[in-house]
Amino acid sequence: MATENPPTKERNLHLPLLRTEELLLNLGPQHPSTHGVLKVILSLEGEKIIKSEPVLGFLHRGVEKIAENITYNQFIPHTDRLDYVCAMYNNFAYVRAIEKLLNITVPERAEYLRTIVAEVQRIIGHLFWLGTQALDIGAMTVFFYTFREREVLLDIFVDLCGARLTTSWYRVGGVERDFDEKIIADIYRFIENFHEKIAEYDTLLINNRIWLARTKNIAVISGEDAIAYGLSGSTLRGSGVDYDLRKVAPYGAYDKVEWTVPLGKKGDTYDRYWVRMEEMKESGKIIKQCLDQLPEGPYKAYLPKYVAPDKERVFTDMESMIYQFKLYSDGFDAPPGDIYCGTEAHKGELGFYIVSQGGGKPYRLKIRAPSFVHMGAFDFMAKGYMIADIITIFGTYDIVMGECDR
Repeated sequence: MATENPPTKERNLHLPLLRTEELLLNLGPQHPSTHGVLKVILSLEGEKIIKSEPVLGFLHRGVEKIAENITYNQFIPHTDRLDYVCAMYNNFAYVRAIEKLLNITVPERAEYLRTIVAEVQRIIGHLFWLGTQALDIGAMTVFFYTFREREVLLDIFVDLCGARLTTSWYRVGGVERDFDEKIIADIYRFIENFHEKIAEYDTLLINNRIWLARTKNIAVISGEDAIAYGLSGSTLRGSGVDYDLRKVAPYGAYDKVEWTVPLGKKGDTYDRYWVRMEEMKESGKIIKQCLDQLPEGPYKAYLPKYVAPDKERVFTDMESMIYQFKLYSDGFDAPPGDIYCGTEAHKGELGFYIVSQGGGKPYRLKIRAPSFVHMGAFDFMAKGYMIADIITIFGTYDIVMGECDR
């Protein structure tokens, strides 16, 4: 006869309380997804980020100090090495600051040429960001698609100035070389088909559950907080703040063409992605209008005191040869004073503050690099999220360490 099991006796279980200790984790500076030599000290509670401390300086080269010891024109190639992914913007921002210091007016054709190349560089920068961000998150196919278009535009840069990355095409008073018919035709051809390419990227990402899970409601920052941290560019506009230097303080040919400023709503990583996608479409509109309206005229101001004369003049005119010799040996004499000039680069506001005491070299040059400013909000935007999100959060800024460390 089966017997019933005796009733279980009540037991008092005195289990220790579960505790998690704070874990310090060093991310970088060799991590491939930091896209440079960035180190981040993460304080973790389990997998939750409670603090993140970026450590900079691994790529410090003393660029600002170098500027104090060479002439204004000699510093142009050094600006290529700041944001080495999009060197044209560094050149553009720097020569605009010099022109403001010298009170130089740039010819109208040169302004259009500058605007076209700046927007081509914006597209290149956003394509590079989209490809690498998607690759880090797990959407590898997008990387190959975006780099396919990027190569086409870099080939145009090679035809224009002979270089893919370190360009040095912008000059004080204008540009180094005018467009030829091939360059104009190549840019037209690219712009005509570019909307279809953007649609391809959208097809791969906009309904991708992994992409949406890794970007929506991640690294949310309100417009007020974005302003408080000094954010700019797509990162700021992704939070719904309508601020773009191309509209607020127009330069180049931006006030002569029709275009809109895309704005996000939530201020999350997905909104910043959407803003960059829309900006590429707007860049295409700007480029096409500038090409359609491209005026005739010189591509460089004739101011031999400040701007090197054309080779044709140098070889045929003694005075031009003397001016060229002086400019390339001693530089031009800048008036005393100090100026700040900001330019809307694809990462945000890229500014140069120059103090002149006269002579051919700046007394002090300070670079407002958007990547450096954006790093200040890293802890704020990462706090409370999972460690798996840290690479997504880092990528949402589109940071290049060359301009962070300078």
